[in-house]
Amino acid sequence: MPREYSRNQRLGTEVLRTLSELLRFETKDPRLKNVSLTGVDLSRDLGVARVYFSLLDPGDSVEPVREGLERASGFLRSKLGQSLLIRHVPELRFLHDDSAAESSRMSQLIDRALYPDGGK
Repeated sequence: MPREYSRNQRLGTEVLRTLSELLRFETKDPRLKNVSLTGVDLSRDLGVARVYFSLLDPGDSVEPVREGLERASGFLRSKLGQSLLIRHVPELRFLHDDSAAESSRMSQLIDRALYPDGGK
């Protein structure tokens, strides 16, 4: 069983690296310029890849980016198959990772609690 986990993990890392490069260098959609892929979780059977993304500007709207990723998924999946040389390329499902925005919000709340007058 541990072999399956390590293969799953290795393939997930390769999928993340390859998709990040494809987004950066091969997509033309302007909605995808300020997006960063943060992680990939592969299903046990390697049929589905949950790809987590975050926005470089947490204030930007998530929906246009998600739509751009969904629209590019066929292209990305095709290129992924060519690059990784695997028999079955996983279906790509894109999920927003808002941990960076949440961490920024928490930091602001802590600052307000520690320094209610705004001075440090």
